[in-house]
Amino acid sequence: MKFIVSSTNLFNHLQAISRVINSKNSLPILDCFLLELHDGTLSMTSSDNETTLSTSIEVNEFDGDGRFAVSSRTLLEALKEIPEQPLAFQVNLDTLEITVQYQNGQYNLMGQNANEYPQPQDLGANAVRLTMPAEVLMSGVNRCIFATADDELRPVMNGIYFDITPEDITLVASDGHKLVRNKTYAAHGTEKAAFILPKKPANLLKNLLPKEQGDVQIGFDDRNAMFTLENYQMICRLIEGRYPNYNSVIPQNNPHKAILDRASLISALRRVSVFSSQASSLIKLNLSDNQIKISAQDIDFSTSAEETVICQYDGNPMSIGFKSSFLIDILNNIPAANVTIELADPSRAGVIVPEEQEENEDLLMLLMPMMLND
Repeated sequence: MKFIVSSTNLFNHLQAISRVINSKNSLPILDCFLLELHDGTLSMTSSDNETTLSTSIEVNEFDGDGRFAVSSRTLLEALKEIPEQPLAFQVNLDTLEITVQYQNGQYNLMGQNANEYPQPQDLGANAVRLTMPAEVLMSGVNRCIFATADDELRPVMNGIYFDITPEDITLVASDGHKLVRNKTYAAHGTEKAAFILPKKPANLLKNLLPKEQGDVQIGFDDRNAMFTLENYQMICRLIEGRYPNYNSVIPQNNPHKAILDRASLISALRRVSVFSSQASSLIKLNLSDNQIKISAQDIDFSTSAEETVICQYDGNPMSIGFKSSFLIDILNNIPAANVTIELADPSRAGVIVPEEQEENEDLLMLLMPMMLND
């Protein structure tokens, strides 16, 4: 089997799918890429047995069809140093010897039997299917992924929850301290359905979607989900279990509302949080007429700081404590110049939303408070 392919095109596609591969795999074959040539199309696949990512490119010339596996690390390291030029692959499918010829030399390496490579499961006949614009899916995943948990005892919290209705699709993530609810009206399903996407495939989508255009086809059953993009296809195992009722933890009727400049608040929080206790990272927000006083102290080292940020607020004075790193994370993931902080009392979660929502979107973030000492 022979084929000629562009070096940079091959490298870019292999590098994109290589993110699936774990540093330590249960099966040695999972250290490899699976390459399949059929009618001039070269398909490339990588897998960790839970998530399988595949892509394909057209080759320039070819002779014969076939499939083989090859060490991902060896092939990527070898291709990385080759500038754009045609690469001529010659593969002996009986002995699995591979020769790669380029402008000034050649590589010789050994392949492995493609039949040992695990095949992803097909979706069941009861699979739910829907379509989302790539841009909408990308913004939803980007806004939610930072709030997912790493909790061995509650694995359902370790992914992004897709809550699908005939009117809209809501993406939710929470680690018990912070929660993100990103509702979009730009996509919807045909029926009520839901699934929990694990963090690793969500990160893979986050890296792939910026280069994609058009729509993403999503199909899922009880165990697996398939995402079909313009240039890639991903099949992954879903997290099984029941996601908590996220709407029940969002406080309603929050009388204390402050509107302020997001960038100014982030800068002030970063400066003041340097002086907070390293153990708790507690910062205190003190709201009064059109200003928020941000303060922190570390009693152990006798350090403290406070700074005042101008805002729109005409409610009763109140104080609330938050973990500074969590609050900065939330503010960094809100795509708006101004944010509204809605509070009920110091013991209930703070709700943070953009002052103006983007079109066809309803974004809400929530942060649990910390107890103040005074």
